[in-house]
Amino acid sequence: MIRLIGYFFGLASVLALAVAVVVAIYLTNLTRDLPDFAVLSSYEPPVATRIHADDGSLMAEYARERRLFLPIQAVPDRVKAAFLSAEDKNFYNHPGVDIYGLGRAILVNLQNFGSGRRPVGASTITQQVAKNFLLTSDQTIDRKVKEAILSFRIEQAYSKDKILELYLNEIFFGMNAYGIAGAALTYFDKSVTELTIAEAAYLASLPKGPSNYHPFRHPNAALERRNWVIDRMVENGFVSKEDGAEAKKQPLGVTLRRTGAHLFASDYFAEEVRRQIIERYGDKSLYEGGLSVRTSLDPKMQIAARKALQKGLITYDERRGYRGPVSQIDVSGDWGTPLAKVAGLSDVPEWKLAVVLAVSSDRVDIGLQPATEAGGKVAAERGTGKILAEDMDWAYRSASGDRKTAKSPEGVLKPGDVVFVEPLGGEGQKDRYRLRQPPKVQGGLVAMDPHTGRVLAMVGGFSYAQSEFNRATQAMRQPGSSFKPFVYAAALDNGYTPASVIMDAPIEIVQGGQVWRPQNYGGGSAGPSTLRLGIEKSRNQMTVRLANDMGMNIVAEYAERFGIYDKMNPVLAMSLGSGETTVLRLVSAYAVLANGGKQIKPTLIDRIQDRYGKTIFRHEERVCEGCNADGWNNQEEPAVVDNREQVLDPMTAYQITSIMEGVITRGTAAGKVKLDRPVAGKTGTTNDEKDAWFVGYTPDLVAGLYVGYDNPAPLGRGATGGSLSAPIFNDFMQAAVAGTPPGKFHIPEGMSLIAINRKTGMAAVQGEPDTIIEAFKPGTGPADSFSVIGMENYMAPEEILRTSPQANEAVTSGSGGLF
Repeated sequence: MIRLIGYFFGLASVLALAVAVVVAIYLTNLTRDLPDFAVLSSYEPPVATRIHADDGSLMAEYARERRLFLPIQAVPDRVKAAFLSAEDKNFYNHPGVDIYGLGRAILVNLQNFGSGRRPVGASTITQQVAKNFLLTSDQTIDRKVKEAILSFRIEQAYSKDKILELYLNEIFFGMNAYGIAGAALTYFDKSVTELTIAEAAYLASLPKGPSNYHPFRHPNAALERRNWVIDRMVENGFVSKEDGAEAKKQPLGVTLRRTGAHLFASDYFAEEVRRQIIERYGDKSLYEGGLSVRTSLDPKMQIAARKALQKGLITYDERRGYRGPVSQIDVSGDWGTPLAKVAGLSDVPEWKLAVVLAVSSDRVDIGLQPATEAGGKVAAERGTGKILAEDMDWAYRSASGDRKTAKSPEGVLKPGDVVFVEPLGGEGQKDRYRLRQPPKVQGGLVAMDPHTGRVLAMVGGFSYAQSEFNRATQAMRQPGSSFKPFVYAAALDNGYTPASVIMDAPIEIVQGGQVWRPQNYGGGSAGPSTLRLGIEKSRNQMTVRLANDMGMNIVAEYAERFGIYDKMNPVLAMSLGSGETTVLRLVSAYAVLANGGKQIKPTLIDRIQDRYGKTIFRHEERVCEGCNADGWNNQEEPAVVDNREQVLDPMTAYQITSIMEGVITRGTAAGKVKLDRPVAGKTGTTNDEKDAWFVGYTPDLVAGLYVGYDNPAPLGRGATGGSLSAPIFNDFMQAAVAGTPPGKFHIPEGMSLIAINRKTGMAAVQGEPDTIIEAFKPGTGPADSFSVIGMENYMAPEEILRTSPQANEAVTSGSGGLF
């Protein structure tokens, strides 16, 4: 018997040894290709880039994985407790693998075998870190063994808090949210520190299966799982019974955070910043780099710019009449569900979609688009309202602006028409609406600090939801007469004065066998006129003569120096703004005139920091000597060294500014711009009124815009920069400068202010009518005798410039020219 026992013991020993050898060989082969867990020490997950306005408010976030890294010290205890209760209650006690939890899971799975229930897992948080960071998700024995081995090693190399930090920042929560900070923002639009017990418990329930506990598709399962986590928190002593019971009474309360631009009206600005970051640092840095971007956007000024441009576009569009409904739906049954499917303008929240229910001679009954819940379900409530006949008066006009024969809503709308409406507001007007339509005409506006180049506001069109094309930076348009100040600035920088007299009379240019006859807007000519009048009245014929006398190569050089064009073709037609540029470029050029001739670099970005807070880009390049002094020892106030290039004589800049002040007071924008401070500007209207421009500035703010169709087409007779764009500029500037002290344009030292005759440019005697004070550089002044530039004939092999006999007669007779 003893011998038999010995035999079996020996056999068992051999078998045990064999198994041990096999296991050892298996583990040796398995551990040979284990990944290096040391990479966990340099963990750099993809992190969202956040873009902020100049006041620090969040504009936009961009990420492939919506994640914000959060150190474990910043995670509240109740949030940690929720995840430990849901995933690994013995986390702080086990060595990487929970032996007791594993045994319990095996027993439960054996009991449930054949029942169809889902197998119970026993992976610890450490094991999940090993799997998520270092291994695949394959459901194999090899992977589970590797996971266990790595878990033991990770526990020996890192603290429990470090492992929990890795876990909480890496796990996927659904809705493209990664990490606890990203999940808190995505699901509840709040920071981790603001999460309640119920909210923390719900987030802790998601890693097991985000789609299974979707808050809108599976709300009951989500609520059940959340309550289970709360029960475990109570059971483990993390939460009192009373607090747990109260938390279970709470609804899920999921409030999804919107993506893209978060700051109202900032969509165009944010998108332009996004493009610039990708161009500068690449796609990966934007979506994974965790950059912190501080922009130059002034939120209040941005809203004012959007409001002014939208108002101007709507005013113009409504003068052209009603074009028809957005869509048509059946209103015989429940109209709410089909109406909810019609896309509105998300960034124009004051406008609502509505369907026409009934039409009479004095009113239209409408049904308002019902709300859509986050899960896509259409709300059951149906709101209604009315449009009175007088609140859609503009819609009775035809596209040409003439009155239609129909004088009531019955000739315009019919049941089933889907239209935009805007509430009138005010006492007793709760259900009263005004008919609206998105304008076809578009435009772009930019506002900038002329001293730094910081873009304070940018509007790229009526609505970003309607069109993402940014007309402030991407639309190449002819600036028309708004380019003229740079022709005249070149002249003033090269020997001409504001009192120089140029011939304003018909002119013919023969080039390549074809004759070009530039015309003044509205026809007519003024005869001999000063440079000032040429800008104030925007004279085309004068400008062509001046450019010809000066030489187009000089004009082209100045246009390139100011950044209006990269390479300008030096032909005379370009002097009238026939080249193409952008609103941003032209506003930047005007900023040089406003700041005394200093070159600036327009920027939307003040500063960029990497994920560690290191500044990797700063727009401000000026140096402040002495700004970092340890203390004050009666030293001089530190000075900022301005090392920017002087691209225009400061005296020339003031002269052209003074002339453009005349555009506002008595020129093509007279009566359109009314501010409580000095303002200079210039209108611009291209051929056939296809684009209407206005660019102007005060001593501390420059702004410019154009209005036109995306496919250039005539805006209609009289749609000039002065009538269409200057009022938009005025609306914006009044809001932008409100509450700020008015400044004055700086007159450079050494300039002479002399009274001259407005017409002849010669010195005026005391009491002489039609005089103006003009600024002259040292060594210059009004002419002693009357002389006119542009009288002589000019010939070249391919170009003939000649003045008409009528114009010569106008000079000799002193008459006003042709009209």
